[in-house]
Amino acid sequence: MRKPLALLCCAALTLPFGFAQQNQQNQPQLTTASAGAPVLPSGTPIHMKLETGLSTAVNKVGDTFTGRVTADVQNSGSVVIPVGSQITGKVTRSKEQRLYKGRPVLELRPEEVILPSGQRYEISAVLTGTDRQSGTSVDSEGQIKANNLDRRDKMEMAAGTGGGALAGGIIARSGKGTLVGAMVGGGAAVVYWLSKTKSASLTAGTEIVMELARPMTMTAAGD
Repeated sequence: MRKPLALLCCAALTLPFGFAQQNQQNQPQLTTASAGAPVLPSGTPIHMKLETGLSTAVNKVGDTFTGRVTADVQNSGSVVIPVGSQITGKVTRSKEQRLYKGRPVLELRPEEVILPSGQRYEISAVLTGTDRQSGTSVDSEGQIKANNLDRRDKMEMAAGTGGGALAGGIIARSGKGTLVGAMVGGGAAVVYWLSKTKSASLTAGTEIVMELARPMTMTAAGD
């Protein structure tokens, strides 16, 4: 009689542990690191507004920039990076380009997020878009490029050629002079445009969209 009683007692003691293990298995798996820190998956978008104006005409590689998050970044319904958080980073490429060769390029590398609470976290992200009004676009590699010739550029080109034609007409006082003037003016415009550069610029307040290049574990920067 003692043996069955002992087995019954052992079963009674192990029963709660079995229920505990089953309940633990049924719990939803949170997207968190082993230490309980939230993780944002790769591709998570982050919207930011620049606080620092940037331009290929002024900035060099290594210059810093800052911005502010303009929309809550959430994971599983919880806010991980709230509006107002600061993002800092560096310029990794700044290349002026003459108009006839191509478009100037500006490349940024976000490095750190600072929450309103003062907590700082490392970030690895790639730019995917800029404000259309900035006159720039972002390619598939995250490079910011100035758009092609705009309305102002074309007006300057037309004014250069037209001005030469007018000056030639006044000097020669004949139709032939006007033709020569147009040729001279056109040549001057070509020389001007061969030497002219165009900048890729982002003014303070420009909206920027970036995506995480890899999963971001919310562990303090430098840890």
